[in-house]
Amino acid sequence: MADLIPFDPIRPYDVRTVINEVVDEDSFFEIHPNFAKNVVVGFATIDGESIGLVCNQPKFLAGGLDIDSSDKASRFIRTCDSFNIPVITFEDVTGFFPGVKQEHGGIIRHGAKILYAYSEATVPKITVITRKAYGGAYVALNSKSIGADLVFAWPNAEIAVMGPEGAANIIFAKEIAESEQPEITRQEKIDDYREKFANPYVAAGLGMVDDVIDPRETRIKLKQSLEMLRNKKEDRPTKKHGNIPL
Repeated sequence: MADLIPFDPIRPYDVRTVINEVVDEDSFFEIHPNFAKNVVVGFATIDGESIGLVCNQPKFLAGGLDIDSSDKASRFIRTCDSFNIPVITFEDVTGFFPGVKQEHGGIIRHGAKILYAYSEATVPKITVITRKAYGGAYVALNSKSIGADLVFAWPNAEIAVMGPEGAANIIFAKEIAESEQPEITRQEKIDDYREKFANPYVAAGLGMVDDVIDPRETRIKLKQSLEMLRNKKEDRPTKKHGNIPL
């Protein structure tokens, strides 16, 4: 699996390659493969145990979340929860997709469905951050803040409000503009931001990531996690039902 690790912050990769390295051989069954291709969902098994997978697809829209992918992921998460199937999330998200069309279509309302679906689900919920986890989309995709049981990150993961390039342009705009070599200064600021903030170790220190793992150990870590969470029981307040943002 070492050759499949997406250390390059720009080069897109097919998340199905990662999925097939982690799950049992030939067990992945994708749902709605031709709809909202920026998110891949489907069923598989790990060591014979059924799981549901929700994965960002960097090859389409850089794995960002738009209206359709939000609906696709939310419905699948609720389906898994209905039938008591653990949900594993492979996260590589640049954020919610911007644009007037998305705003007029109600991206906030549709994006809220993902938060609701993850928060409502009582099945085992595990997240693996493979590369990028930016902004509100990072929180929405089964973060500790909304009830993830376990969150793992690969060493190359970038967890931050926004990417180092954009953050450096905003935070250090004055220093870059006044520099005699602005491009060199800009790159230095990007590297400094990535080292100090946009890495999984800062998030782990704050308790938002449980462990930074070698990508080659992803399958065994997920197997151990599923075994630990097999008898998970979560009590919720007695009520008729919640009110999902429709």
